[in-house]
Amino acid sequence: MSTSTYPHLFAPLDLGFVTLPNRVLMGSMHLGLEEAPDGAQRLAAFYRERARGGAALIVTGGIAPNAAGRLTPGAATLEHEEQLPHHRTVTDAVHEEGGRIALQILHAGRYGAHPDIVAPSPIQAPISPLTPRELDDAEIERTIDDFARTARLARLAGYDGVEIMGSESYLINQFTARRTNHREDRWGGSLDNRLRFPVEIVRRVREAVGERFIVIYRLSMLELVPEGATLDEATELARRVEAAGATMINSGIGWHEARVPTIASSVPRAAFAWVTQRFASAVSIPLITTNRINSPRTAERLLAEGGADMVSLARPFLADPKFVSKAAAGAPERINTCIACNQACLDHTFSGRPASCLVNPRAGNETELIIAPAITRKRIAVVGAGPAGLACATTAASRGHEVTLFEAADRIGGQLNVALQVPGKSEFRETLRYFGVRIEETGVELRLGHRVTAEELAAHDFDEVVVATGVVPRRPEIPGLDHPSVLGYLDVLREKAPVGDRVAILGAGGIGFDVAEYLTAPADDPGWSDAAAQDPAALDAFLEHWGVDRDYARAGGLRTPVEERPARSVVMLQRKAGKLGAGLGKTTGWIHRTELARRGVRMVPGAEYLGIDDAGLRVRVPHGEAAPGAPESGAAEERTIAVDTIVLCTGQEPARELHGELARLGIDAHLIGGADMAGELDAKRAIAQGTRVAAAL
Repeated sequence: MSTSTYPHLFAPLDLGFVTLPNRVLMGSMHLGLEEAPDGAQRLAAFYRERARGGAALIVTGGIAPNAAGRLTPGAATLEHEEQLPHHRTVTDAVHEEGGRIALQILHAGRYGAHPDIVAPSPIQAPISPLTPRELDDAEIERTIDDFARTARLARLAGYDGVEIMGSESYLINQFTARRTNHREDRWGGSLDNRLRFPVEIVRRVREAVGERFIVIYRLSMLELVPEGATLDEATELARRVEAAGATMINSGIGWHEARVPTIASSVPRAAFAWVTQRFASAVSIPLITTNRINSPRTAERLLAEGGADMVSLARPFLADPKFVSKAAAGAPERINTCIACNQACLDHTFSGRPASCLVNPRAGNETELIIAPAITRKRIAVVGAGPAGLACATTAASRGHEVTLFEAADRIGGQLNVALQVPGKSEFRETLRYFGVRIEETGVELRLGHRVTAEELAAHDFDEVVVATGVVPRRPEIPGLDHPSVLGYLDVLREKAPVGDRVAILGAGGIGFDVAEYLTAPADDPGWSDAAAQDPAALDAFLEHWGVDRDYARAGGLRTPVEERPARSVVMLQRKAGKLGAGLGKTTGWIHRTELARRGVRMVPGAEYLGIDDAGLRVRVPHGEAAPGAPESGAAEERTIAVDTIVLCTGQEPARELHGELARLGIDAHLIGGADMAGELDAKRAIAQGTRVAAAL
């Protein structure tokens, strides 16, 4: 393999007692398989592929050191030797591929979602309905010993190391922060007292595992909350953790309750690498930088600049287990890039579902979604080169089938090309690039600009026909819908139709929010590519917009956000009562709602659309929900919202005309993607369905 393109990324890292072959750490992700009945086998298959793909060191999802530290009532712990066979299944699989793996030890503290949660002080987290019980001195000592016991058991289970989770406001971080530690005993108050808990954990873990064992400490470097750590406090903890026996320090950025996005697609690539760099002079052990590093080029640049000794990639290994080996081969274009959408990974995790990946539905499903060579080679037609069709065509061709992919447009992508127009969704370009490469690699015959007919498909006598013709926008029944002020979302996003200064958006699902962000975004939105990530001005603009103090002169690294009021006035309405955007991503919806609120976008639920005319949009709003210009309370009444443009974001219907025509010709075609089920342009479901159908053909 050639590693000359990325010399720093593929430089070995000597830890004294072991040498890692490259500088890529696969960061911790809780997959939801840790507690599954067949979890050991599924985790072994998952980690085996990532070890085979070249990750220098893998870190598991968080495992609690005791019952109180679990994230959920049934979450995994490691407390007894009887639990070791489960873990040996995983470590053996990784070692068989020549890899190394570390167990993350995570005590949730007040972030736990069960009645027995504990914390340094009985302070409820703003994202939890539960109030923790305060640990007493003896319980704190036992908890420290529990960390050491879990580390000792991890070594017996065959792990090459442990990562002690000391960031993101889990228990250890709760002890170090004034915000969550109001104690007045030896575990609270002064900095020395607040740092005692993590330092003692590292010291006793090192005693338990000996010298020739990797101990990573995940340090909260930038907390992004009021009363968070100062830079001096965080660097002092780094020095003490090193002295206590840590092998490496990994970067932790932000708390879960912080109101600053840190890993979503709207965050620039490597947006927080500068934080790790601030610690380089404080310690002599290797530092690991993290967050939104999703390409070899970005990783190489960070290492070459000297701000870190390793890069941590978590979700990129969901998207492509061969990330490292493809980079080593000098073929970054073949990498299935993580687009930081969070839809199948973090959204699943925080909803109690197993994690996977929008662009790679095999992630976490390696034991049951098997892409095997076809027993019988078939001639397959796939109609529609949107996400479902692309996934189906390339997966089927990779199995050895002869695939023809028909697309009426002059380019692949379908609705992904629409999503690309929305600020914060530029990473979809990587998905289109990847599928373009896969089309060539797998030998798919691509026919662009070809609106194939049912008769044509019948004449070619294909063995299988897959219809992935997508969706068409739904037009609601509203008097005056043909008024010239009315546009569809495709008119705005795809056709770039002129839009006035006063806008009403009908519909507040994902598309409505996309249109609102598009219409109110700064004109110079850069999109986040490798090139944009190197633009200091673009990064500074992002940090200033969200109130991050790059100088780190304030506790928590916060400053007053820069306000940006767009010239365009926008109101969003929906027919349903309740919060607008209720169906947005569990971990990203707050970002979109916050962004639009800061831009002055009005949100009106429970609206009844009465008509459209030259005066604007006539609506009836229920009691307590005022449209612009209406009183803040009182009985429901009709109002007219004076607007220049009305944008319809009122849903979609499946485009099934071709499927019906095929049925009339006696051809039983497969129906996938939006053509099967229209719903908020769901690329996650489309790619998963296309992949699964192709795997079964």
